[in-house]
Amino acid sequence: MADVHALAEVRPLREPGKRMRSRLLDAAVELFKAKGLAGVAVAEIAMAAGAYPSQVTYYFRTKEALFVEAACREVLYVARQAEQAASTAASGRDYNRRLVETVIGSPGLALFVEALSLTRRRQDLAPLIERTFERLHAEGDRAYADVRARRGWNAGEDAGAVARRFWTLALGIALREGATDATVEQAVEEMVVLLRHRPKAGAA
Repeated sequence: MADVHALAEVRPLREPGKRMRSRLLDAAVELFKAKGLAGVAVAEIAMAAGAYPSQVTYYFRTKEALFVEAACREVLYVARQAEQAASTAASGRDYNRRLVETVIGSPGLALFVEALSLTRRRQDLAPLIERTFERLHAEGDRAYADVRARRGWNAGEDAGAVARRFWTLALGIALREGATDATVEQAVEEMVVLLRHRPKAGAA
């Protein structure tokens, strides 16, 4: 514990809460990526952030709540990276492949899948998951519509439906990939094929 106290004393104990929350999230997400939720202790997160363990519980209440918030923030970062990678795509097929190659296999997506599983047992954390899905769909809708307009692609499927279907497929494939011997390359190719087969208009 002495090391934790020494690290915390380097910085003002009353620094702005937003900055401290951000530091704790930054430290937590790297530890969670490396060890998973069960493998990381609150004291370890605090030490990595230069904080006290009590500050983790002050800002996030529980390690599980911190994990879900970190996972939600990370999947939004992954989505932003994917949108940037796909923004210069020359065709709709190329757009899909760039999205898939950025998202599938990313540690941020794996964390979000674990957060979804955790939230089934912790319904108090469900609102954060719901807000994250709303942002994923809205920002995916916006990004796709913007590129489509700039490139003059045919309207085709509704942009909002594209975003929802993309994340539904990505999460399902990520879940299966983690539970089987499928490689990232196989998962990417499977999702690219699935995205090509659009549901018929009016289909349930």
